[in-house]
Amino acid sequence: MRTGVFSAFGISAVLAVAAPSAAASETSAVKAAPNGIELPAGYKDWPVISSSHRVDNNTLRVIVGNDVAVRAAREGHTNPWPDGAILGKLVWKEAAKDSWPKAIAPAEFVHAEFMFKDAAKYAGNGTGWGWARWVGMDQTPYGKDAGFGQECIACHTPVKANDWVFTLPAQLP
Repeated sequence: MRTGVFSAFGISAVLAVAAPSAAASETSAVKAAPNGIELPAGYKDWPVISSSHRVDNNTLRVIVGNDVAVRAAREGHTNPWPDGAILGKLVWKEAAKDSWPKAIAPAEFVHAEFMFKDAAKYAGNGTGWGWARWVGMDQTPYGKDAGFGQECIACHTPVKANDWVFTLPAQLP
Protein backbone atom coordinates (compact mmCIF):
# COMPACT_ATOMS: atom_id res chain seq x y z
CA MET A 1 0.00 0.00 0.00
CA ARG A 2 1.40 3.38 -0.96
CA THR A 3 1.74 6.11 1.63
CA GLY A 4 0.60 9.57 0.61
CA VAL A 5 -0.18 12.95 2.01
CA PHE A 6 -3.05 15.35 1.82
CA SER A 7 -1.65 17.29 -1.12
CA ALA A 8 -4.93 18.50 -2.59
CA PHE A 9 -5.08 21.29 -0.05
CA GLY A 10 -2.63 23.14 2.15
CA ILE A 11 -2.91 24.00 5.77
CA SER A 12 -4.41 27.33 4.69
CA ALA A 13 -7.75 25.55 4.25
CA VAL A 14 -7.69 24.50 7.89
CA LEU A 15 -6.39 27.83 9.12
CA ALA A 16 -9.05 29.77 7.24
CA VAL A 17 -11.56 28.32 9.68
CA ALA A 18 -9.40 28.11 12.78
CA ALA A 19 -7.34 31.29 12.77
CA PRO A 20 -6.88 34.50 10.83
CA SER A 21 -4.28 34.29 8.11
CA ALA A 22 -1.06 36.23 8.56
CA ALA A 23 1.37 37.76 6.11
CA ALA A 24 4.83 36.25 5.74
CA SER A 25 6.28 39.38 7.32
CA GLU A 26 4.51 38.50 10.57
CA THR A 27 6.52 35.26 10.75
CA SER A 28 9.76 37.19 10.59
CA ALA A 29 8.57 39.42 13.45
CA VAL A 30 8.26 36.40 15.77
CA LYS A 31 11.24 35.87 18.08
CA ALA A 32 13.44 32.82 17.56
CA ALA A 33 13.26 29.90 19.97
CA PRO A 34 15.82 29.98 22.82
CA ASN A 35 18.03 27.59 20.82
CA GLY A 36 18.14 30.04 17.89
CA ILE A 37 15.71 28.20 15.61
CA GLU A 38 13.51 30.58 13.62
CA LEU A 39 9.81 30.05 12.99
CA PRO A 40 9.65 28.71 9.41
CA ALA A 41 8.38 31.28 6.93
CA GLY A 42 5.29 30.20 5.03
CA TYR A 43 4.48 27.22 7.26
CA LYS A 44 0.79 28.15 7.23
CA ASP A 45 0.69 27.19 3.56
CA TRP A 46 2.55 23.87 3.85
CA PRO A 47 0.71 20.73 2.75
CA VAL A 48 -0.88 18.48 5.34
CA ILE A 49 0.93 15.20 5.99
CA SER A 50 -1.40 13.86 8.67
CA SER A 51 -3.60 14.74 11.62
CA SER A 52 -4.06 13.48 15.14
CA HIS A 53 -6.37 13.81 18.11
CA ARG A 54 -4.91 13.67 21.61
CA VAL A 55 -7.55 12.31 23.94
CA ASP A 56 -5.37 12.91 27.01
CA ASN A 57 -5.46 16.70 26.59
CA ASN A 58 -8.37 17.21 24.17
CA THR A 59 -6.38 18.71 21.33
CA LEU A 60 -6.55 18.44 17.57
CA ARG A 61 -3.32 18.48 15.60
CA VAL A 62 -2.58 19.03 11.95
CA ILE A 63 0.86 17.86 10.88
CA VAL A 64 2.35 19.81 7.98
CA GLY A 65 5.65 19.59 6.18
CA ASN A 66 7.99 21.56 4.00
CA ASP A 67 8.71 20.36 0.44
CA VAL A 68 11.43 17.94 1.61
CA ALA A 69 9.15 16.35 4.22
CA VAL A 70 6.19 16.10 1.85
CA ARG A 71 8.32 14.43 -0.83
CA ALA A 72 9.70 11.96 1.74
CA ALA A 73 6.19 11.17 2.99
CA ARG A 74 4.87 10.58 -0.54
CA GLU A 75 7.81 8.32 -1.38
CA GLY A 76 7.71 6.44 1.94
CA HIS A 77 11.17 7.64 3.00
CA THR A 78 10.36 8.51 6.59
CA ASN A 79 12.57 6.24 8.66
CA PRO A 80 14.85 8.04 8.65
CA TRP A 81 13.45 11.31 7.38
CA PRO A 82 15.90 13.05 5.03
CA ASP A 83 18.03 16.00 6.05
CA GLY A 84 16.19 19.23 5.31
CA ALA A 85 12.79 17.83 6.29
CA ILE A 86 10.77 20.08 8.58
CA LEU A 87 7.66 18.74 10.28
CA GLY A 88 5.22 21.15 11.88
CA LYS A 89 2.47 20.33 14.31
CA LEU A 90 -0.27 22.93 14.70
CA VAL A 91 -2.33 22.34 17.84
CA TRP A 92 -5.79 23.55 18.87
CA LYS A 93 -8.03 22.75 21.81
CA GLU A 94 -11.05 20.82 20.61
CA ALA A 95 -14.66 21.95 20.91
CA ALA A 96 -17.99 20.58 19.79
CA LYS A 97 -19.52 22.51 16.94
CA ASP A 98 -22.71 24.35 17.87
CA SER A 99 -24.23 23.52 14.49
CA TRP A 100 -23.20 19.85 14.67
CA PRO A 101 -22.64 18.65 18.26
CA LYS A 102 -21.38 15.22 17.13
CA ALA A 103 -18.38 16.85 15.45
CA ILE A 104 -15.35 18.34 17.10
CA ALA A 105 -13.52 21.27 15.58
CA PRO A 106 -10.51 23.47 16.35
CA ALA A 107 -11.11 26.05 19.09
CA GLU A 108 -8.36 27.98 20.92
CA PHE A 109 -4.94 27.80 19.23
CA VAL A 110 -2.44 26.19 21.62
CA HIS A 111 0.92 26.17 19.82
CA ALA A 112 2.96 25.46 16.72
CA GLU A 113 5.89 23.13 17.14
CA PHE A 114 8.51 22.02 14.63
CA MET A 115 11.14 19.36 14.11
CA PHE A 116 14.08 20.22 11.82
CA LYS A 117 16.05 17.23 10.46
CA ASP A 118 19.79 17.85 10.10
CA ALA A 119 21.76 14.80 11.19
CA ALA A 120 25.09 16.66 11.31
CA LYS A 121 23.91 19.89 12.93
CA TYR A 122 21.88 18.10 15.63
CA ALA A 123 24.16 15.08 16.12
CA GLY A 124 25.03 16.32 19.60
CA ASN A 125 21.55 15.70 20.99
CA GLY A 126 21.50 12.11 19.73
CA THR A 127 18.43 12.53 17.53
CA GLY A 128 19.50 14.41 14.41
CA TRP A 129 16.55 16.76 14.96
CA GLY A 130 16.28 20.37 16.12
CA TRP A 131 13.16 21.24 18.10
CA ALA A 132 11.20 24.46 18.55
CA ARG A 133 7.77 25.59 19.73
CA TRP A 134 5.81 28.85 19.69
CA VAL A 135 2.86 29.23 22.06
CA GLY A 136 -0.50 30.90 21.53
CA MET A 137 -1.74 33.33 18.91
CA ASP A 138 1.10 35.71 19.78
CA GLN A 139 3.62 32.92 19.00
CA THR A 140 5.75 33.30 22.11
CA PRO A 141 8.88 31.13 21.92
CA TYR A 142 8.72 28.18 24.32
CA GLY A 143 11.50 27.44 26.79
CA LYS A 144 13.67 29.36 29.21
CA ASP A 145 16.95 28.42 27.54
CA ALA A 146 18.38 26.31 24.73
CA GLY A 147 18.08 23.18 26.87
CA PHE A 148 14.30 23.06 26.47
CA GLY A 149 14.81 20.61 23.58
CA GLN A 150 15.53 17.89 26.13
CA GLU A 151 11.81 17.96 27.01
CA CYS A 152 11.01 17.23 23.37
CA ILE A 153 13.52 14.39 23.21
CA ALA A 154 12.18 12.85 26.44
CA CYS A 155 8.63 12.94 25.07
CA HIS A 156 9.70 11.45 21.71
CA THR A 157 11.86 8.67 23.19
CA PRO A 158 9.08 6.04 22.76
CA VAL A 159 9.32 6.57 18.97
CA LYS A 160 13.12 6.59 18.76
CA ALA A 161 12.93 3.59 16.39
CA ASN A 162 10.69 5.67 14.10
CA ASP A 163 13.36 8.40 13.75
CA TRP A 164 11.89 10.16 16.81
CA VAL A 165 8.64 10.96 14.95
CA PHE A 166 5.15 10.08 16.19
CA THR A 167 3.47 11.01 12.92
CA LEU A 168 2.72 8.43 10.28
CA PRO A 169 1.77 10.04 6.97
CA ALA A 170 -1.91 9.59 6.17
CA GLN A 171 -2.48 7.05 3.43
CA LEU A 172 -4.29 7.93 0.27
CA PRO A 173 -5.44 5.62 -2.55
